[in-house]
Amino acid sequence: MSKTKTNRILLKLSGEALMGDDNYGIKLSVVDRIALDIKNLSKKKIDICVVIGGGNIFRGLSASAEGMDRAQADYMGMLATVLNSLALQNALEKINVDTRVMSALPIQSICETYIRRKAIRHMEKGRIVICAAGTGNPYFSTDTAAALRAAELSCDAIYKATQVDGIYNKDPKKFKNAKKYDKISYKKYLNDNLKVMDSSAITVAQDNNIPIIVFSIAEINCLIKTYNGKNKFTEIS
Repeated sequence: MSKTKTNRILLKLSGEALMGDDNYGIKLSVVDRIALDIKNLSKKKIDICVVIGGGNIFRGLSASAEGMDRAQADYMGMLATVLNSLALQNALEKINVDTRVMSALPIQSICETYIRRKAIRHMEKGRIVICAAGTGNPYFSTDTAAALRAAELSCDAIYKATQVDGIYNKDPKKFKNAKKYDKISYKKYLNDNLKVMDSSAITVAQDNNIPIIVFSIAEINCLIKTYNGKNKFTEIS
């Protein structure tokens, strides 16, 4: 990543990252590993907020393709992200990391409702903030929600955790000659119609000049290694 001072980051986790080798649901050992990685990064006195997808439990777009009402399917997907957020909160608090889940959908019995100023205040107090339920609106992915939260919470970078170690010009699992980008511009990403993040998320990041770091979440300490520049990744900026 560019040698600029980073005081606050947004970590975007896919729901699938919580499955590990399983085909569905939440694998607690994987969640515990990710929580420890977040704790290690927080020791650098960096404000951290997290957005998690829900694809390991329910994917609204897939359900819509099978005939479910799109808005209804998306609301179900938002609730899946709340389940994942609570699982990560539990893992963080087990290792003594003060954490708040803030939902875009009011669910006051189990978590706080998302309010921008409160989220910023939590981070200023050293708490990890997990932003659940996407934007609270259907038709928006959690990638877009992550970019929007990063912009309104004044984050210096978005760390997009995936199953691969960066962005390639074609699928590296299918093509041995796939070329990995170390750095790519927002414009080229959009022009080449790459699929690691939604185009709407890239546009929000571009408009607010927020770099996106794409890396693999599959290994131990991958987040802290990526932050320190000792891991493979691709920077979109």
